[in-house]
Amino acid sequence: MRIVFAGTPEVALPTLEALHASAHDVAAVLTRPDAPTGRGRRLHRSPVADWADAHGIEVLAPAKPREPEFLERLRELDADLVPVVAYGALVPPAALAIPRLGWINLHFSLLPAWRGAAPVQHAVLNGDEMTGACVFQLEEGLDTGPVYGRLTEPIGPGDTAGDLLDRLARAGARLTVDVVDALEAGALVAEPQPEDGVSYAPKITVDDARVRWGDPAFAVDRRIRAVTPAPGAWTDLGGQRLRLGPVTPDPDGPALEPGEVAIAKHHVHVGTATEPVRLGQVQPAGKKPMDAAAWGRGLQTTPRFA
Repeated sequence: MRIVFAGTPEVALPTLEALHASAHDVAAVLTRPDAPTGRGRRLHRSPVADWADAHGIEVLAPAKPREPEFLERLRELDADLVPVVAYGALVPPAALAIPRLGWINLHFSLLPAWRGAAPVQHAVLNGDEMTGACVFQLEEGLDTGPVYGRLTEPIGPGDTAGDLLDRLARAGARLTVDVVDALEAGALVAEPQPEDGVSYAPKITVDDARVRWGDPAFAVDRRIRAVTPAPGAWTDLGGQRLRLGPVTPDPDGPALEPGEVAIAKHHVHVGTATEPVRLGQVQPAGKKPMDAAAWGRGLQTTPRFA
């Protein structure tokens, strides 16, 4: 089949690479425009655009996919299908109607659970034990289209959102190719999503990533893992942000008030509403990540987290 692939971040690359290696023809990619990143705020290509440039594939990067110039180019490409992975913009009906078989989306949840921008993060934050991925027909509603295929993936007790997303991206790439193969053969019919079990996963903000030390230890652990690696968990330390890596709830740790810090030779504990947690890596403002124990040994006074 002739394909235009839509995606933007690194998590989209396994599916793009799998489709490119398949029998299907990736005629172009659709991605978000170059965006400022880093301290210098210099414009950078998206990972999908970089990959396409390296493979000599046309890049389409409209500010909005309803632009007439983009719609015309999509018609000219005469694609059968547009597979989507984390494109990052709403696709208007005018664009959805152009490919012969429409647009299909790889979404990293077991729909109808966790519709929205951050399904993996919310699954970890919620303490789900199982998640997965679905390939569904894209339509105007928010992740509401009928499903062509799905897979399941357990969430381990130490999984971060990044760990889980890496596994789902690889497994989802294989699922997407299987769905595209079956659509080409006319051997697949999408099933409507169940009406029960709908939940939503809005974008995770920097404020969402702030640790709430008044929560129980299990909730502190989940929040930190849910926002690792991005946007990254943090706590207030003297008016500056201290970034935190995953922690370990420690029922045998010292008795501490929420936010109270205890520094020992080999460990740093912080109090929560229940048992304390043992810090892993920390990253002070303007510095590189370091082991919490080494950070604690360098402090002049024992801090308290807000």
